[in-house]
Amino acid sequence: MAKFVVTPSSEKQRAAWTGGGIPEVERVRPGLWSIPVPIPINPLRYVLVYALELADGVAIIDAGWDTDEAYEALTAGLGVAGYTIADVKAVLVTHIHPDHYGLAGRVREASGAWIGLHPADAGLLRERYDEEFIDALVAKERAQLLRCGVPASTVDELAGASMMIRTFVTMAAPDRLIEDGDRLDLSGWDLRAVWTPGHSPGHLCFAESSRKLLFTGDHVLPRITSAVAVHPQSAPNPLADYLDALAALRAFDVEEVLPAHEYRFLELAGRVDYVMEHHRERLAEIEEVVSGTDGVTCWDVATKLTWSRPWESIPSFMRRAAGNETLAHLVWLESRGRARRLPGEPELWTRAEG
Repeated sequence: MAKFVVTPSSEKQRAAWTGGGIPEVERVRPGLWSIPVPIPINPLRYVLVYALELADGVAIIDAGWDTDEAYEALTAGLGVAGYTIADVKAVLVTHIHPDHYGLAGRVREASGAWIGLHPADAGLLRERYDEEFIDALVAKERAQLLRCGVPASTVDELAGASMMIRTFVTMAAPDRLIEDGDRLDLSGWDLRAVWTPGHSPGHLCFAESSRKLLFTGDHVLPRITSAVAVHPQSAPNPLADYLDALAALRAFDVEEVLPAHEYRFLELAGRVDYVMEHHRERLAEIEEVVSGTDGVTCWDVATKLTWSRPWESIPSFMRRAAGNETLAHLVWLESRGRARRLPGEPELWTRAEG
């Protein structure tokens, strides 16, 4: 597949990303600011929080991880724009992963802002972040890993691999549920919510038609592809949801794409086409692996695929993510009659009948 390279709309942002740094706070255009908020212990390094100026303050899209460093960076970034944390009137959360949702509760405590989230993600909060439910969620993850053929010697380590990131979230129930197509009541903005499930069941993008802007969260990024995986909190066929949402988003009339990571860019349709082709190639690669055997586990399929580095050098928590992403592709193939699941412990995958 020929590589498609997007045109950055901020050369300073792109240079900061490629140089391994964190970009400066930027005035994207009148009334709109980009504020990088650092992410601890993560190769993505930062999340881009967008501040939208209102008649009576500012609204932000996403918030960052709940660390003192992130909170200070968000506060300082708002200061560059001429605001304080107390001026925040709304926190629009694209999805419930800690780098987007983690600080939302702390911002609300300091400002009285309302928090908005899609119902599909709002319904997952307690199980994901409440101590009362964590053990049950880990048990579900462990059961899935065993079905996928993860070796018993590593399954417990992988099942709990993401527990440490829970410390970077202050759980806060949303004040408003944002549905697909909702227009947000933000003075001076024509902002509409676009439900784009896949990366999370309730992932939201936000389209600003009068300015031809699209805030894409993690749904469309300029360089890397969004993680789409089967796990205990995912939809049954998240890759189908993701690809359908991508196809719908491609038709939007957009001049600038504002993602939550890396840097802003111009070509939405070109990037969408490239990502969809990437998944078509991955699906074909997986179909070829399962078609050459009478039964193979999801985990063994994952070890045979092409990754950005050799399988042996991938850290354990990233192997879990790779396995869950592989499962998402297998489920998609099964739904299209291109692969077959053989029940058992572990489950096996093989060529489709006929």
